[in-house]
Amino acid sequence: MTAIEYANKAGDIFVLSDSFIRIKELIDDESSTIDDISDVIIIDPALAGTILKLANSSFFNYPGKIDTISKAVLVLGITEVYNLVIAYSTRQAFKSINAEQEYLDDFWERSVDCALLIKFFGCGLHVPNAERLFVLGILHNLGELIVKQISPEKIIECQNGESSCLPWNIQREVLGFTFAECGAELLKLWQLPYSLVSPIRNQDEEDFSLINTEAQLLYIAKRIMTQQRFIKSKSQHQLVDELHLTSLGVDEEMLGMAVDFCDLERLSILSILNPAAVTIY
Repeated sequence: MTAIEYANKAGDIFVLSDSFIRIKELIDDESSTIDDISDVIIIDPALAGTILKLANSSFFNYPGKIDTISKAVLVLGITEVYNLVIAYSTRQAFKSINAEQEYLDDFWERSVDCALLIKFFGCGLHVPNAERLFVLGILHNLGELIVKQISPEKIIECQNGESSCLPWNIQREVLGFTFAECGAELLKLWQLPYSLVSPIRNQDEEDFSLINTEAQLLYIAKRIMTQQRFIKSKSQHQLVDELHLTSLGVDEEMLGMAVDFCDLERLSILSILNPAAVTIY
């Protein structure tokens, strides 16, 4: 099976909610107002609660209290709220997956780590609206869940590869494609913005001249997360070429601060997006 075939099968299993579809329609409609979008979010109490918790978390560090969805949309902006809706809706869509809770907790923790790292790099490098990068980290590895649902034995093969080998290289050997490529196909099927699909598809591209800044930052964040969680025997610079870091302006101090930021914020974000995982701490 190809990445597209896996994504097509997954599209029949993992479906975005009616609330998400309606919000997407409103986002795409230039005549829609903040109140129109807020009204749809409010109808879904779990979605509304999650957005308010994230909006008031240290992740955004807004000085005042955001106590209504309308204020969240006004303060954070329609695009940022839409990204939060995407993160929440994706998490909900995969609730039906046939997988062990321990596995899922670890998966979402890795996703949150990658999201926090890319957000930190974006802010540190003064990328415009860097908070929007967070959703790239959350979505970056959805292909793994797709393969887990459809061919769980392939996940075991990928996990049993040489511990010193990079995971995406093992995925190519076992599947013929990477989790990144598979996840991008599902996001495309869901008709999510190209600005999300493209960096996720290209997150393993080593030639930075071929990819945009978002994909470059995701490349680095993913590798730092991988080194921290899976391949501690290797240094960060063995996973990320020095030239890539230099081209973006990332130095040793920023790398260390990014890891510290991730360690500091992980629990608060997990408690909102995946409360069950917090019990392991």
